[in-house]
Amino acid sequence: MKLYIETYGCQMNVADSEVVVSILAKSGYEVTNTHEDANLVLINTCSIRENAEQRVRGRLQLFASLKRKGHELLIGVIGCMAERLKEKLLEEEYLVDLVVGPDAYRDLPKLVATAESGQKAINVLLSREETYSDISPVRLDKNGVSAFVSIMRGCDNICAFCVVPFTRGRERSRDPKTIAIEIQKLIDSGYKEVTLLGQNVDKYDWNNGEMKFAQLLETVAQMSDTMRVRFATSYPQHMTDDVLHTMAKYENICKYIHLPVQSGSSKMLDAMKRGYTREWYLERISAIRSIVPEVSISSDFIAGFCSETEEDHKETMSLMKEVGFDYSYMFKYSERPNTYAHRKLTDDVSEEVKGRRLSEIIDVQTQLSLKSNQRDIGKVFEVLIEGVSKKSDENLFGRNTQNKVIVFPRKNYAIGDFVNVRVTSCTSATLKGELPE
Repeated sequence: MKLYIETYGCQMNVADSEVVVSILAKSGYEVTNTHEDANLVLINTCSIRENAEQRVRGRLQLFASLKRKGHELLIGVIGCMAERLKEKLLEEEYLVDLVVGPDAYRDLPKLVATAESGQKAINVLLSREETYSDISPVRLDKNGVSAFVSIMRGCDNICAFCVVPFTRGRERSRDPKTIAIEIQKLIDSGYKEVTLLGQNVDKYDWNNGEMKFAQLLETVAQMSDTMRVRFATSYPQHMTDDVLHTMAKYENICKYIHLPVQSGSSKMLDAMKRGYTREWYLERISAIRSIVPEVSISSDFIAGFCSETEEDHKETMSLMKEVGFDYSYMFKYSERPNTYAHRKLTDDVSEEVKGRRLSEIIDVQTQLSLKSNQRDIGKVFEVLIEGVSKKSDENLFGRNTQNKVIVFPRKNYAIGDFVNVRVTSCTSATLKGELPE
């Protein structure tokens, strides 16, 4: 039996897809790279923004058209969109056969069997315990260089705009012993980099304080001094100094932090229910730069949240300039059903204004990214090679410890090698380099 799986959204969804493949492999399914060959198509979905769901709906229409033409095919929606829409997906015109939420993947073999019998199948029950800690994921990234390892699931931060707590449930941390076992398998298989994943990794807490995130991070760093360690995502309120000191202590912990701020206005941060102010965020940035001087910092921004004024928007751009983010992820506000903002606030900023503010934020970040990259010209970085450049087979690309992409001549190096590269030029998105003599 052939399984075709498409993954949308965050790195956690990528990790979940690898768990799903492992579970279904025990029922006789093997992965195919083309949906035309598949007996079962699963779409692992994201609900964080409306356009993410629309992309999924477009793919469902394609798969449903194959089914109407007589292709014997089961179609399943899994992940956050499944959790959000539940039975509605089975009632719509997409010919969906099964709907499975993020905490119900162990039930997939039974649900697939139900769908094969001609019945619709659904399990969207959220769990307070499920972490899939005993399941060894089947790695879908075939380069064998970097891997994601989930250390916790769910989120207890009820931000006004965010649907994640409703689609992924409450926070729960994974047994550190099972994390270590999974990472040791990666080391034994020759992987060179691991990213520890959680909706809020800084709140990792095993067994009521027996192990916090800083301790876990140190434990993982000590497992192999040749394996790079990254983590995502952090939350400003919970990014503690002990994590920063651990980063500074170990060379193989990458000097990169993604610290979403969303807005530079304390008024907007309060409306978003973020739990911190502009001043708090800037204090955290100051601590990060003091303890880990060579760190690279990225962030998230939302343009046009409910009641955002021009002054709020200007405060966002001024914070961006004050921090000097190396790069950021920037979006227009997209109202999501059942969130606090949907229930209690008014989406009163026009699409035209949202678009204009987003463009201005992007322009600021493009300038900041270019300045950041220009400062790296002349420096030599250790790069982990991840692949061949899209523009030329003569070049390879990889990332340095600051998570910046560097493109350089191929010569005799291979994917998975570490190599020192001197930066010679840049764009706002990419560093370009040469191999020192």
